[in-house]
Amino acid sequence: MSTPFELTMKVRDYECDMEGIVNNAVYQNYLEHTRHEMILSRGISFAELVEQQIHVVVARADIRYKSPLRSRDEFVVTCSARVEGLKIFFDQEVRQLPDRKLCVQATFTCAALVNGRLAAIPELTNKLIDVAD
Repeated sequence: MSTPFELTMKVRDYECDMEGIVNNAVYQNYLEHTRHEMILSRGISFAELVEQQIHVVVARADIRYKSPLRSRDEFVVTCSARVEGLKIFFDQEVRQLPDRKLCVQATFTCAALVNGRLAAIPELTNKLIDVAD
């Protein structure tokens, strides 16, 4: 498993629903943005992968909502990666600041497709996980 990556954000008013809490679909944006920032921090470029006909796709999203965020709340999203066979798992949490109260737990199961076929991409997965693992 990789060392967790963290990204701090703040809820914007338009992300809240009529109940005054963050709409559940917005959490997917927070989670995806954090995954992309983590991937970039590891020296991986989606644009370069696509040029090589490698597409990393989400095959499954498991999201558990624990406690809501509200307008202007600050929060941190964590992300770590692990690889099992052809699957890449991104384990993520959203935690409200400053107390780090758990708001969301999620696991995204992803796979790499090369020319439309499942494939192992060691040069990709080695960058995602800590080599010492």
